Amino acid sequence: MTTATELKGKHVVIVAGGSGIGRQLAQDAVDQGALVTITGRSADAVRAVADSIQGSVATAVVDLGNEESIAELATELTRRDVVVEHLISLANAPAKGPVEKLEREAITRAFDAKVIGALLLVKHLRPVGSVTLFSGIVGWRPKPGMVVTATTNGAVAFLGQALAVELAPVRVNAVSPGIVDSGAWDGMGADRDSFFSGVAAKNPARRIGSTQDISQAVLSAITNPFLTGTVLHLDGGARLV
Repeated sequence: MTTATELKGKHVVIVAGGSGIGRQLAQDAVDQGALVTITGRSADAVRAVADSIQGSVATAVVDLGNEESIAELATELTRRDVVVEHLISLANAPAKGPVEKLEREAITRAFDAKVIGALLLVKHLRPVGSVTLFSGIVGWRPKPGMVVTATTNGAVAFLGQALAVELAPVRVNAVSPGIVDSGAWDGMGADRDSFFSGVAAKNPARRIGSTQDISQAVLSAITNPFLTGTVLHLDGGARLV
């Protein structure tokens, strides 16, 4: 488990940090003494997340489909004398639906978020400690209508390996969450609880994930000096059954 001294005074940039997982990561990193910057595509949304966190968090607007916005973040961090120790990208732009109905623009946005954007973040921000990218279980358990998500998630796994070699000794890993109660499923309304119960009943872990589960694993990974080029499957074993 990460100790407070390992992150104290370290700069952590959380890209697309507006999700429940991103918010949890930011709060836990701040609690452990890190200096955190959260980015998102909407200034109002990212500021709302920052305001919900106990502690001081910097914010920035970044669109991974726009390299200029990434370069502007790098310039701003340099102006503030910020050296990015740990870079975490949770960016995601799902393109769902059967192949015959997919639109090129949606496919491109999905790759911008997960793959191309990750490369551009590394290019401009030049983290000196670690990079953590978010994949997902669909990469290992593809389903009809999820071909783009499965492909981008799989690409993240291989990108993490390639970057681990390219950027060494900077460590690069991918995280592949399963079903997590992060707020992403709240739109299901009354069906959410039965969905969660069904998933938990099939998982070897017999539960769904929490934002704390993911945050704890990520913060442990970014401070582990011997972990690189690895995919952390945080899915309760769901990919096995």
